[in-house]
Amino acid sequence: MKKCIKYTAVIFFVISIAAKIYAQQTINNHQFTDSITSNAKKEVSLLDKAKIEPYWLTVTYEKTSHLIFPSKIRYVDLGSEYLIAGKADGVENVLRIKAAVQNFEPETNFSVITEDGRFYNFDVFYSSAPAVLTYDLLKMKQTEQQKVSETLFDEMEGYSPSFAELILETIYQQNKKIVKNIDSDRYGIEFSLNAIYVHQGKLYFHITLNNKSSLPFIIDSITFSIVNKKKAKKIILQDQTLSPLRTYKALDKVPEKSEYNNVFMLDQFTLTKDKLLLIEIFEKNGERNQLLRVKNAAIIDAKIFDFDL
Repeated sequence: MKKCIKYTAVIFFVISIAAKIYAQQTINNHQFTDSITSNAKKEVSLLDKAKIEPYWLTVTYEKTSHLIFPSKIRYVDLGSEYLIAGKADGVENVLRIKAAVQNFEPETNFSVITEDGRFYNFDVFYSSAPAVLTYDLLKMKQTEQQKVSETLFDEMEGYSPSFAELILETIYQQNKKIVKNIDSDRYGIEFSLNAIYVHQGKLYFHITLNNKSSLPFIIDSITFSIVNKKKAKKIILQDQTLSPLRTYKALDKVPEKSEYNNVFMLDQFTLTKDKLLLIEIFEKNGERNQLLRVKNAAIIDAKIFDFDL
């Protein structure tokens, strides 16, 4: 009987020691796990603080998008073969990019490093009809879809869109030539500024493209930018790029031996004597690009718009 009690006591003692060891190991394991979790959280927190949020961009197969950076582009890395890109001819800080294939999915990405050391990252989605084709990186919002209609009333400061459309249509239908000697005539393409109108703080630019050649001219984009006259190399600064608030007609193909007219509405602005407004039209899959140089004198002499033009 005594032996039985002795063995029982020994067994109880061994079980107690084992339980204590197991409990201590469990505590140590929890502490180790908690330490790892805590360190992981700290690392994630540090990564969150260090990460660069991507811009959201939509591209299409039929048209080219333009991104204007604050300084010269030094490096471009495309995330997949879904995209094709390159610097615009003669301009070091403008990137041209478009879809290499139609309707690609899911999204892809690309990165840009500029001369001033800044790094830009973009998530890119396909759209058959992007709302925006020219992006100013200083103003570009990190949203999936940038629709002009969403911000139209803010940009136009209460200016009624229907009223603006009526002005655009009136100028287009009247089709008067008021401005003289602001034109470009090369490669069988004549590009000219017909008139500049002003109404309630808005400027209206009426342009004409006359295709005298035997080949159609497919319009890729039309840009408005302000540059310094004295610069030998033209670098478009972001704060000198002007985005039209409204356009009367969509950019389109100009058939051979035909004429294309359009009217663009911009916020009112003026220029100093050392600057010019450049209006450029780019040909898709071609090099017959045209350029208009507009001085401040033509802008401040804009015709006051009324419906009895």
